[in-house]
Amino acid sequence: MDEREMKDVENNLYQSFLSSRCQEQWKRIGLRKRAGVATPLFSIYSEKSIGIGELPDLKLLADWCASAGMTIIQLLPMNDVGFDFRPYDAQSSFALDPMYLSISEMLSKEEAEFFRDEINKLRKRFPAGPPRVNYGAKAAKLALLWKIFEKRAAEKTENRLEFEHFRETNRFWLRDYAVFKVLKELNGQKSWEDWEPALKSKEFAALEKFEMDQAKPIAFQEWLQWQLCGQFKKVKTYAEKKGILLMGDLPLLVSRDSADVWAHQDYFKLDLAAGAPPDLYIAKGQRWGMPPYHWDRVAGHSYDYLIEKLRYAENFYDLFRIDHVVGIFRIWSIPLSEPPENGGLNGSFDPQDENVWEEHGRRLISVTAENTRMLPCAEDLGVVPPCSYKVLEEFGIPGMDVTRWFKDWGRTNSFRKPEEYRKNSIAVLSTHDMTSLAGWWEFEAGTVDEDFFERKCESCGIFLDAVKNALFDPKASLHGRLRWKPEIENTDVFLRILGRSREDVLGLADVYESSYGEREKFWSYLGKTGRPDKKFSAALVRSILKKASEAASIFSVQLLQDWLAADSSCRLDPWESRINFPGTMNERNWSFVVPFSLEKMKKMTINKEILAIHIHTHRV
Repeated sequence: MDEREMKDVENNLYQSFLSSRCQEQWKRIGLRKRAGVATPLFSIYSEKSIGIGELPDLKLLADWCASAGMTIIQLLPMNDVGFDFRPYDAQSSFALDPMYLSISEMLSKEEAEFFRDEINKLRKRFPAGPPRVNYGAKAAKLALLWKIFEKRAAEKTENRLEFEHFRETNRFWLRDYAVFKVLKELNGQKSWEDWEPALKSKEFAALEKFEMDQAKPIAFQEWLQWQLCGQFKKVKTYAEKKGILLMGDLPLLVSRDSADVWAHQDYFKLDLAAGAPPDLYIAKGQRWGMPPYHWDRVAGHSYDYLIEKLRYAENFYDLFRIDHVVGIFRIWSIPLSEPPENGGLNGSFDPQDENVWEEHGRRLISVTAENTRMLPCAEDLGVVPPCSYKVLEEFGIPGMDVTRWFKDWGRTNSFRKPEEYRKNSIAVLSTHDMTSLAGWWEFEAGTVDEDFFERKCESCGIFLDAVKNALFDPKASLHGRLRWKPEIENTDVFLRILGRSREDVLGLADVYESSYGEREKFWSYLGKTGRPDKKFSAALVRSILKKASEAASIFSVQLLQDWLAADSSCRLDPWESRINFPGTMNERNWSFVVPFSLEKMKKMTINKEILAIHIHTHRV
């Protein structure tokens, strides 16, 4: 069978998507295997960037993708986060963040000359690139953007008709957002729930007076969004010409302190906070803080909030990722009266009746699929109710199959073969909430989380300190991960050290069997013999990337740092080169920057090898 025949056979695997409820979306993007890259815009930069990756930089990323045989760029949320730089806790699920604006691109020649010194000072003060994003660039860029706005307003050089058209087209959200932003600024960035009662509750007379008094700052916020929309649409047009699809990230939940919640308070259950129930990993569960939806009230307005969000996102994306898709079926909700230190304790699922979860999720996904040209993709990780898989299959919505977790759990615990991946899925090696591939291999594969293992021991009446040195190698146990000693070679040895029978410590035995020898099993999965390498190498990552690309999944999308690790010249810290450390609040989160500019990435010799992988696995 030649290459063309092989591709035809593979593409026939996906024909069922054309009879799914997202068949029109599949027809639009094309029924073929694709490869791609996932990255936040803040993690990349060009030689022209000021402080942080900017929208036009995505054109260079598209060039790089084209040279390496990739046709999907997956971005993290691009929404305005205010000055709390957490992309999944934005102040709007519509508005883009002005820190991503390219000032240079928006200026005429005369304006560029007029502001040249200020731009140069800004670029010198906030150079883009590693080691971390300096978010101080945002306030500095906004100050200069205000000057540009004032100059254009005074000289009347702006295209008012286009601006007014943008305002009118986006009237559902734009005015509320702009007023919210100015109110936040004048209230010292305090939550809207702490504003004076008349503005907090959006009383007409109070808002009308405020908008008259603050007309110029409000117009500035609208103008920023107009400029952002224009630059992002140019990126999409450029990517289309390159044959590249853009995948956005539209989180299900929105920050409590957001323009969305302030403007549509009746759409949200403000006496509750969304989170996650207690589990084996997090004893108290999680309390994220975002309010759950009053879906019946949103439905009473013909789902306008959901539909308008999709309509605006279509300006920029061909596909979109639904973060925490299981929340569409049911969401864990905690009363605000619960002390914060209780985490997700004493919450309940909403809806509470498990029998309605399937239809509840199907109704919301149906509204989504029927009101957008974009193909939805689902982040269906964690504890997933069975009805979720059923409904996603019905709609032809790709889920996520993560290689490090895609195992024959509870039996051999071996890694499952590439052909066993779900056809309607995205094959993934790492996500933004995980260690990079290098970090997993060096510090996590073949280990257990110490806190988790200690809780499991306690549940079995065992003190970890009494058995820790007998079970684990202290020199090889780093970053809160315990690495098994090689001599703990089977379950009998493990149980003998614990002094218990398997029936007494069933959960602990499962933990041992699913983690011991994990590196060796993965080495075998790659088709390699002998003892696995302890250290990560560029050659190893190339083998792993090739294996991931062989998956039956219609899409294979990997983190940018995992692609770059395939080049031996790329020196990334295996542990620190990650985007987010869940459950922590520090400067390491949401600040990772790759070590090369996009211009240098385009010249990397590894690009040809990545292209060869995609040709070999029929993703080109």
